Amino acid sequence: MKNLNKKTHAYALKNALSYNGKAQIGSVISALFNEGLKKQDVKKYIKKISEIVKEVNGLSLEEQKKEFEKLEKEVSKRKVREGLPELSGAKNHRVVMRFAPSPSGAFHIGHAMTACISFDFVMKYGGKFYVRIEDTNPENIYPKAYKLIEQDSKWLFDNKAKIVIQSERMEIYYKYVRRLIDKKAAYVCTCSGDEFRKFVEQEKNCPCRKLSVKENLERWKRMLAPRAYPDKSSKKISTEGKKKGFKVGEAVLRFKSSEGMKHKNPAMRDFPLARINETPHPLQKKKYRVWPLMNLAVTVDDIEMKMTHIIRAKEHRDNAKRQKMIYKVLGKKYPWEAYLGRWHIKGLRLSASEITKGIKEGKYSGWGDSRLPTIQALKKKGYKPLAFWKFSENIGLSESDKTIDKNEYFKLLDSFNRD
Repeated sequence: MKNLNKKTHAYALKNALSYNGKAQIGSVISALFNEGLKKQDVKKYIKKISEIVKEVNGLSLEEQKKEFEKLEKEVSKRKVREGLPELSGAKNHRVVMRFAPSPSGAFHIGHAMTACISFDFVMKYGGKFYVRIEDTNPENIYPKAYKLIEQDSKWLFDNKAKIVIQSERMEIYYKYVRRLIDKKAAYVCTCSGDEFRKFVEQEKNCPCRKLSVKENLERWKRMLAPRAYPDKSSKKISTEGKKKGFKVGEAVLRFKSSEGMKHKNPAMRDFPLARINETPHPLQKKKYRVWPLMNLAVTVDDIEMKMTHIIRAKEHRDNAKRQKMIYKVLGKKYPWEAYLGRWHIKGLRLSASEITKGIKEGKYSGWGDSRLPTIQALKKKGYKPLAFWKFSENIGLSESDKTIDKNEYFKLLDSFNRD
């Protein structure tokens, strides 16, 4: 942008005069966005902007007034958008949105940056906000995460989030599986992984695709066994399922893509919906042995919870396409969607799994350890939920990837926290 130094001085002075002589760097940067500063360039100019704000804050109020009179013409007279942009299709309507963490640990700042933008929109328009714990992979669960996520959600979302646990909704997923099979939109595949990959590469249909609805329902029962199914004639639990049940890895439920193996995107070719996994689940123990994969569970939940708008990381584009295919088969209208770019904060490792490992090994005293970028640690340091809401509001809906140094990140967060 042109005249960065002069513009920064002008907006810093204007902001300082509005706040008893103390300009806030976050507010100054927001104003500079309106003047042409690109979000991806903040890292490049943050040091200079910080120096100017510090210089302005070192002046007396009288000196600030005199300086601003000289630079007032640099301040744009255009109406500057404050707050969130309008959300498509949401005007005069309540919205339903969600954040879907895996139970790998407590929240860190990466979770907050992703989740708070959706929460901001729900607060703007009114509606419902879900925190949906996606725990249908029994092998990748940190049991303490359930309580940690609940605690962090209550604080970060001001007790306004409804918490849902996917593993408590298994019968709902099973109901949808039967619907998909009845609609000839899903089938149980017994080909090995290597065999199926060859079909994908050669653009040939799997032989299991030709099975009738009746045959697929019978195979589905065999997937569920040895969780035996009722014998209707005797009103007892039959052990037949135990004898005929598929073993782990012998069968997988697949979506029957309308374009089959000819779809131009290989990722869309009869993708899996559910698999057998006999690993004991922290909550459900051994009650279930067939677990829905992400695209099935997410689609079912979004339909059942009447999701209106979805904001997700842009690496989930292919998953969104898969979910749209399931929506279409079920005759449902897909929600409005937007994508967020990835934030890389240099000097911080934002991985709940790695933090969990560090806590187990004694490297950290717990999730509230002052060295960690977790919500619990930042809460102890005096940060308020509103600071995270405002940070996400400032970022907005951007698909651009961003890299920022951790010191620069916390300067921004600190400015919102002070405001």
